[in-house]
Amino acid sequence: MRTPIKKRLQFLTVAIIVYVLGFQFLPENLNYNGTIQSLIPVLLAVAGYFVLLPILHWFWVIKAGQQKAWKIIIIFSLSSFCARYSFPIDVAVFFEFIMYIRYPIMGILLILELYLMVMIVKGLWQARKLSGDPRIHTVEKYQDDEKKLALALPMSWEPASWYYAIPKFTRNHTQAVCQLVTRSMATSHWLMLVAACFLVGSLSYILLVDWSEITAFIIASLSFYTVIFVTANHRVAKKYSIYLQGDKLIINNAFMSFIMIKLEDIAMVNHGEFQKTDNKEQLMLGKGETANIELCFSEEQTYLATMGQFPENISKLWLHVDQPIQLIEQLAKVNAVDTAA
Repeated sequence: MRTPIKKRLQFLTVAIIVYVLGFQFLPENLNYNGTIQSLIPVLLAVAGYFVLLPILHWFWVIKAGQQKAWKIIIIFSLSSFCARYSFPIDVAVFFEFIMYIRYPIMGILLILELYLMVMIVKGLWQARKLSGDPRIHTVEKYQDDEKKLALALPMSWEPASWYYAIPKFTRNHTQAVCQLVTRSMATSHWLMLVAACFLVGSLSYILLVDWSEITAFIIASLSFYTVIFVTANHRVAKKYSIYLQGDKLIINNAFMSFIMIKLEDIAMVNHGEFQKTDNKEQLMLGKGETANIELCFSEEQTYLATMGQFPENISKLWLHVDQPIQLIEQLAKVNAVDTAA
């Protein structure tokens, strides 16, 4: 496992432990009796929420994953929210501002939801004639504006999921050069995930309906709706994981992550066996521990991981593909045409 991913998982584990301990062991009332011992639980919680977790988030998520510094706000906001509901009442009142700003936040979220719906409808309508992935068009449109790209890219996954899930929408899609070898390309894997979506949706409704019918309906609906994403994930992995579009090579790591590489930036293409155990920090796409293609770049490329939320700059990429020779020949053919032109 590569260091950035390992660090994120470690941070997630520590954050869950800290927050769970806070909710479980902090008293409802402060009960201050004039001694420092009576404040120890609260002081430990404050240190955990607002010192330990931000520091770990800075080094394990932002620095290790080369993320934007402003994302440190996320962990402070989450800690403030948890403090409001886990700290003793005497202290929790200092986080009452969370309650005051919830309505503006809800209003902003509502506006974003409406905007998202407009984007979905617009994206679906445009998908009828698109010759490629809506996410690719988003990157091309906002590649010179980092802030707009950060906002628009995650939203593009929604129309893209419908685009890939419905075969009619991909009728004009560029044909793949070859495919990454992944679990997601297996029909059995898709069926298992679809069954899990319906099972989780049904169970969540049954378990929650007596407590809150609205909550049960929302969670069940989200579970059922995930079938669209799961189907898109399967079709991308099976049919469109590696293809050429214009002067770019598109590589989809199933549906969650992708990279768009300018052909002119590919300095070298090597065929062989590249063991992940020899270089655990090297980004490798495809199932297993052995890659059969190595792409070296003259300029760093951006791998958009986890719906674009964790971009990584890379200078080399390993791939495990089903037809490595075909990929090499196709890239050589395109380069030959470009050179002749």
